This record gives sequence, structure tokens and C-alpha cells, in this order.
Amino acid sequence: MAGSRLRPRQRKLTNFQILLVVVAAVLALLLLGWVLLFRAPEQKPQLPQDALEDVIGSADLTEEEMAALRSHYERKKDFYTILVSGVDSSAGGSDTNILVAVDAGGNCIYGVSIPRDTKTIINGKARKINAAYAVGGMDLLADVVSEQLGIPVDYTVQVDLKGFEALVDEIGGVDFNIPVDMDYDDPYQDLSIHFEKGLRHLNGEEALKVVRFRHNNDGTGYGSEDIGRMRTQQNFLKAVAKQTLTVSNLGKMDEFVKIFQTYVKTDLTLGNLAWLGKEAVSIGAENLEFSTLPGTWKSPYIYLDREKTLQLINEHLNPYVEDRRMEDLKLPS
Repeated sequence: MAGSRLRPRQRKLTNFQILLVVVAAVLALLLLGWVLLFRAPEQKPQLPQDALEDVIGSADLTEEEMAALRSHYERKKDFYTILVSGVDSSAGGSDTNILVAVDAGGNCIYGVSIPRDTKTIINGKARKINAAYAVGGMDLLADVVSEQLGIPVDYTVQVDLKGFEALVDEIGGVDFNIPVDMDYDDPYQDLSIHFEKGLRHLNGEEALKVVRFRHNNDGTGYGSEDIGRMRTQQNFLKAVAKQTLTVSNLGKMDEFVKIFQTYVKTDLTLGNLAWLGKEAVSIGAENLEFSTLPGTWKSPYIYLDREKTLQLINEHLNPYVEDRRMEDLKLPS
């Protein structure tokens, strides 16, 4: 397994932190690019070395085989994959990871959450996929995701969850349709969540509570807890993106830049982010979609569904012209 820059093992994020990071991470990618559109000359990202070069360099192929291989790895125009990961500077580690496909040619952005308990193989041993960051940082995590899904990870973005509340407050709060009545108290965490179902303007602190909610004191609520909560966070993210990518936020560029300089790390250049920001504005929040890699829980891992995962990859994540085949994926059984 690739990934040579090792980092110390990190401690586990809490469920609360995991949830908040999902929202902050993808929002950071969109907003940072949009802000920098007005600060740096735009530059289309250059693709890293493709898997094709590795295959060609290590195989004795006929001309016919070479042509077929080149066809299989031909890239779509203006299609990039970006792994967005959330970290908590106080606890360390990354339990939340979203593979974002920016399809500027197809006019859409699609984010797929990768369950932290997904089974993978790291250094020859079966591990949960969230262990990759603890072992080898973003480089190893990107290698693991790429190998399992059979597609490249072109770039990475790392976001500290502490930027979440600051972002929401900086854009003046968010209008959001709360899906269920929320009535929950946890004295041990000094936490109270009390909201009525319906449209409400949320500030940063209130937004944290809404995306944190799982169930009421009496056990009612979503009925599916984590699934319902994930749906809420995805809908909230769309609402934030829609409100953020507006001309009214032009005067807040200095504040946005300060937030991102503090909370975001990426191997995308300022010019790359400016280009992506322009494309995000052009694509629009209405063309931003999310889902989760399909799988089945069997302690202690989530096993990805091979057929459904392949279908999702080809429909939304595949940067190549040709569909991926089952043999391109390396999903542990």
C-alpha cells in the first residue's frame, strides 16, 4: 500500500464531531474556491500522474492491449475527484471522509460519504478505513480510497470542524427547514436541543444543535437516527451552499479568507481553487447532490455492496470515459 509520510496514531472523533465535520468539509471546499475566485488568477487543475502510466511502465503489452488500456483510462473533460476529510484539532484523527466529484463538463457536483467502519486492507491487515489517516495521513487515506474504488483521488482537502460555527455565523446564519420536532436534553454534556419542525433561521450555535440531533428524550424523532441525521446534514449543506454562493457575500471575502487560512489544508493551489470556485458558481447549489457508499454492517466492519458500489461509481464518481469494471475495484470480502 502506498503512503510514505507517516503520522502518529490519532484518537477517535466523537459522533457529534463526526457529524459536524461532514457539513464543514464540503462547505469549505465550495466556499473557499468561490472566495478565491476574486483573489487569484484562475488556473485549471492539472491532473496528477494517472494509474495508466504505472500499468504501462510495469507490463509487456502488445499494441492492441496498449490501445485498449489507454481507452480504459481516458479521462472525461474537466472532471476532478477531491477527497474532503474532517479533522478535530483537539482530539485528532479523521472519521469523516467525503469523495467529491466535480464534473464541470457535466455541470454537477456529487459528494459520497465513506462510512468510517468500511473494511479495507492497510499494510496487509484488515482495518477500518478511518485507520488509514491515523497510519499515514491524507496521502495513505487517498491511496486506500483510490485502490478500493478503482478511481483516482486527484486532490485532497482537510478541514478542522471548528470552522463550522464561524462559517455559518459569517454568512449571517442559514434558513433551514427543520424536518422533525426536536426535544432532547443531555445534562452530562450540558446540551439542550429544542426546535419545532419547520422553517427557521439558524445561527452557528443553533445549526450545530440541529445537525447533532439523533432522537428525542422519549425515543421518537427520525425513526432511523443516524440515517435520518445524515439526510438532515446533507439537506442543510445544500441550504448553506445555496445561501453562500450569492453576490451578497462579496463584501465578506476578507473574513472568509481568514477562516479558511485557519481551518483548511489542501494540495490545490489558490489558482486551482479559484477555477473550482467559478465552476461551483456556474454549476449552482441546485446541482449539488450527496449519497453514501452502500454497504452492510457485520461487526466490526461495513462491507460495501459490490454491485451497488460499482453502479454508484459509474453514475457519479467515475472520471473516465469508459465505465469501471468489477475487476477495477478492490473491495475486501
